[in-house]
Amino acid sequence: MLYVTNDLKTIYTTNVSSGTVSILELVTLPPMGPPPGGAAQPTPPRPAGPPRMDWNETVIPVGKGDEGFDVSPDGHELWTANAQDGSLSVIDLASKKVTATLDAKIFGSNRLKFTPDGKLVAVTSLRNGDLVFYDAAAQKEYRRVHIGSGAAGILMDPDGTRAIVACSPDNYLAVVDLKTFEVTSHIDVGGEPDGLAWSVRQ
Repeated sequence: MLYVTNDLKTIYTTNVSSGTVSILELVTLPPMGPPPGGAAQPTPPRPAGPPRMDWNETVIPVGKGDEGFDVSPDGHELWTANAQDGSLSVIDLASKKVTATLDAKIFGSNRLKFTPDGKLVAVTSLRNGDLVFYDAAAQKEYRRVHIGSGAAGILMDPDGTRAIVACSPDNYLAVVDLKTFEVTSHIDVGGEPDGLAWSVRQ
């Protein structure tokens, strides 16, 4: 699981085994070469080289078995689903600290996704057939929608009208209306679907 910011300077990822989230930030380091005004030498010191780029890592402990996660559309928060203890962790990205641990009881959670408006957080579970929605501001469960025998990948329609969920045990995609919170159709794809992405036809 990776999330890369639009400026390509920050990467977020979850670490399932250690129950942590890593934040990787591209930083500028001082140039290689002698310090300014170095010790007197019989010959002039070599000029300093160009600035160097490297990555700084911040590791944040969350819940056990964290995997699915997403960053809020405004870039302020990261939510992660912790499969082993059924909780959700909320990280404030400015302070890089966990601000809330929600006892969501979503065991076997697999993927987590914000709606495009940032108001709701959707979470799937491989153990049951519910798609669980959380109110992002209130940090409370908002709705559960039964979609099949189990669920994995989540894809949000960019216009915010639908969520498309891969129901791996059922070999189909469930299309959920985000206004009525009802399953409106199934797309038979076979082969235990999981990850989902949009492909734009040129």
